[in-house]
Amino acid sequence: MFRLDYLSCVLTVVSTILIGRRNWEGWVLASINSAVFCIIGVRTAQLGFIPANLFCIVLNGINLRAWLKADASSKPVSHQS
Repeated sequence: MFRLDYLSCVLTVVSTILIGRRNWEGWVLASINSAVFCIIGVRTAQLGFIPANLFCIVLNGINLRAWLKADASSKPVSHQS
């Protein structure tokens, strides 16, 4: 049987490494991990996981948007003549 706890462990480690390296994909993996946590919460009747991880998904989206916006504004503008 597929173990969601192991999947969550791998997603946590990989997303943390990617975010630390300033890769936006880390935020996507962190959001997927939060969704996995919600599934674990439903399956184990630990319903407190659900609102906390839904909040994390929203926060990850806000952070990703801020990162992408900051990266876009910090890139030099090329002038074509």
